[in-house]
Amino acid sequence: MTEAHVGSTTPPGAPKPEPPSAFLVDSAPHLAGGRTTRGVMFDVVAAMVPLLIAAVLLYHGRAIALTVMTVAACLATEAIFNRARGRKMDSLLDGSAIVTGMILAFSLPPKLPIYMAVVGGVVAIGLGKAVFGGLGQNLFNPAMVGRAFLMACFPVAMTTWAEPGTLATIGGADAVTRATPLAAAKFGSDTVPALWNLFLGNVSGCIGETSVIACLIGGIYLLARGTADWRPPLGMLAGAMAFATIAHLADPEQFARPLVHLNGGAIVFGAFFIATDYVGAPLTPAGRLIFGLGAGILTMVIRLFGGYPEGVMYSILIMNALTPLIERWTVPEPFGGKVVA
Repeated sequence: MTEAHVGSTTPPGAPKPEPPSAFLVDSAPHLAGGRTTRGVMFDVVAAMVPLLIAAVLLYHGRAIALTVMTVAACLATEAIFNRARGRKMDSLLDGSAIVTGMILAFSLPPKLPIYMAVVGGVVAIGLGKAVFGGLGQNLFNPAMVGRAFLMACFPVAMTTWAEPGTLATIGGADAVTRATPLAAAKFGSDTVPALWNLFLGNVSGCIGETSVIACLIGGIYLLARGTADWRPPLGMLAGAMAFATIAHLADPEQFARPLVHLNGGAIVFGAFFIATDYVGAPLTPAGRLIFGLGAGILTMVIRLFGGYPEGVMYSILIMNALTPLIERWTVPEPFGGKVVA
């Protein structure tokens, strides 16, 4: 046997195999874990059922109308972009557009006109997801992109609230307008609700964000199923609580108690359902914790020192933009140690 045939499995004289015409190159991870995109997304949908129930109990038919129309707008926009790109309609069945629509709907005020919610759904999928290439390639959380667009275009409608139990009809007529707990705390009002009402969600706010107990039930379900990582919610809640505690101790007359901030607004909802987004958050374990801490601290900075009493949406979008840098800073050491060039 000649030297050329040593270690070769090709018999002498046989034609050499053709090299592959193309190599499949993709980003890690390369091992399948048995979970599918559809399974993960419908896990999130199931986790948001308690939030939907709470929204219906608080805002009745109005909550159903906003949720249905926003989800429908997201699905329709997904289909339009699939058709424009010549793609199959499989993405309509993976649940991602439904999740985006529900998260966006739950972050809308109950008196928002239906057509505005539809516009938000179109923008969330069109500008927040499809223009980047589809699921997994978007930089920002699509639902927060849609909400930010609505906030910029319809600021009055997006900051007009209703007292729970006053929107018995889909049209939401004859509703009593009331400030949110965070607005009351920020602008020195003495009408900040009791912590129990904040925990239950029996306060003014967005239709799916105010009930902390519903958010916790859904969040615990996601953690128990392994669908959500514990690091982003822990980091976000810990960062917000630490910052709020320091601010309150420094000036208790100006800054509300930490538990008011924890139970008021969208911070618990954002921690479990937005900060845990697979695409917008870092892939590295340490990066996810840093992402959550940054989102929690930025939320409190905006709440306490900005002109807007809520900061979850902006903090998530800012941290989405920082995700590539966080991943570079937190790349774990490879097995066997670093390779010296």
